[in-house]
Amino acid sequence: MRRYLRVVGLCLACGFCSLLYAFSQLAVSLEEGAAVGRRPQAAVASWLADGGRGTGRGAGSAGPGRTGRCKEVSLSYWNPYWMLPSDVCGVNCFWEAAFRYGLKTRPTEKMHLAVVACGDRLEETVTMLKSALIFSIKPLHVHIFAEDQLHDSFKDRLDSWSFLQRFNYSLYPITFPSDSAMEWKKLFKPCASQRLFLPLILKGVDSLLYVDTDVLFLRPVDDIWSLLERFNSTQIAAMAPEHEEPRVGWYNRFARHPYYGRTGVNSGVMLMNMTRMRRKYFKNDMTTARLQWGDILMPLLKKYKLNITWGDQDLLNIMFYHNPESLFVFPCQWNYRPDHCIYGSNCREAEEEGVFILHGNRGVYHDDKQPAFRAMYEALRNCSLEDDSVRSLLKPLELELQKTVHTYCGKTYKIFIKQLAKSIRNRYDTPPKER
Repeated sequence: MRRYLRVVGLCLACGFCSLLYAFSQLAVSLEEGAAVGRRPQAAVASWLADGGRGTGRGAGSAGPGRTGRCKEVSLSYWNPYWMLPSDVCGVNCFWEAAFRYGLKTRPTEKMHLAVVACGDRLEETVTMLKSALIFSIKPLHVHIFAEDQLHDSFKDRLDSWSFLQRFNYSLYPITFPSDSAMEWKKLFKPCASQRLFLPLILKGVDSLLYVDTDVLFLRPVDDIWSLLERFNSTQIAAMAPEHEEPRVGWYNRFARHPYYGRTGVNSGVMLMNMTRMRRKYFKNDMTTARLQWGDILMPLLKKYKLNITWGDQDLLNIMFYHNPESLFVFPCQWNYRPDHCIYGSNCREAEEEGVFILHGNRGVYHDDKQPAFRAMYEALRNCSLEDDSVRSLLKPLELELQKTVHTYCGKTYKIFIKQLAKSIRNRYDTPPKER
């Protein structure tokens, strides 16, 4: 009799757990069905319809894949899952964790990369994207802001990479607020200031890595993406210093406006938590009131437009001068430029571990002033996405770099390929189970 009662009790317990699991899976399917992606054109149109401004006071983005409808109501004996109101998603409770997430495989995190391309930057942009895809592991979604005449060319080139299951992209027009479009277009370069409006246009994206077109990844995008986890509660973005050596710094010698730190920061590689950027109220020197991202850009331009040289980068330096607690500064090896070697090597981290991201600003990929940078660019431009092509990249590249030792940057050519060799070895020479 006791055995019979035990069996009956066990069956009832299993049946109860099965019912809970069934209800939780039904709720998950309904919630996921409510999350619908938006087309790139719709995102831009929505932003323009708002007058090119950010989210309303106190509003924040729900982030990708979230509906933004959840209220913080936990499950309990008195408040079971199937009796919750329709605007509540149960969180932070035993049953929620055990049944809704514990028994269902969670999707792999997707990284978001953004670039702005105008004029003759098509080939440079494609080479940058190729370098990102060669080593990256997690799925990568690329947001490309480009002039209309470049869209078809981008589609032709990138659609040929459709065999890469971890890669997809969205194309957007170059877009500025309608009431001040000409002022932003004339700032520094025709498209340069587009990056300032990415948090306002890509409202459904939580975090984003922005890079200039003249950037080359020498290690997985995953690695710089992981720096987001090192942000403290006040930090919203990450950049590298403009200079390591103040004696050759630009900002500390010539700037006519405030700038971050000792030598300013370079915005060619910028990692952003855009949800925090949209929510933050920024201290400034224009008003005693703090302003949100969408409200501070135009007043900042009007005040400093006669004093800035490098356009949007200068505006970012001014903002983080007044809000230094909001910036995470990563080492120079994540944004290695000719300035780090043209007057002698001055990036200690790159000397120790190699260059992680190469930034060929000042057009050095396309002239003979810095042949070491050009050799790196040519090697990756001519490399295909096939495994054998990547494996055979290193030896001919090293031979080309050895021809550049007559220049200051060429003398330290080994730091250009130190991390590259490691990335190739880890990604292509290591058996999949050991990666």
